[in-house]
Amino acid sequence: MPADIVEVSIKGLMPTANGCAVFLGNDEKVFVIYVDPSVGSAISMTINGVKKERPLTHDLIGNMLLGFEITLERIVINDFVVNDGTYFARIILHMQNELGRKFLELDARPSDSIVLALQQRRPIFVARKVFDPAEDMSEILERVLKQQKEEPKDEGDQ
Repeated sequence: MPADIVEVSIKGLMPTANGCAVFLGNDEKVFVIYVDPSVGSAISMTINGVKKERPLTHDLIGNMLLGFEITLERIVINDFVVNDGTYFARIILHMQNELGRKFLELDARPSDSIVLALQQRRPIFVARKVFDPAEDMSEILERVLKQQKEEPKDEGDQ
């Protein structure tokens, strides 16, 4: 793996007033990306294996990739604009057919990229220039996970 990127995974999800906090990280640290409610829901459904009766947008894209025999190789969260808190990502696709082999790199929102990577069971990477300066949220994640475990179950879950 190149030294300028690190592999991460989803460590947790937490609903927020305006969407969802996605905790990404590895053994080194955990950081947060905030996503809108619909994508937070799509990430959660993908992690939990929940299928909708009709395909959602991310399902449609995944089906198109499959139909055209295009492989999602990986995603890379490659940039961050500090003054507005915006993350950027790249989706790396691979296609091989009778005409040859082609790699394609697309600009995308990290949230959409994460859903596709989870659906396709492909790795999520973060550029070191994004990962290293990100605030470590490991302690906050631990508290959130502990709080989620302690929340009382609904009566219907008993």
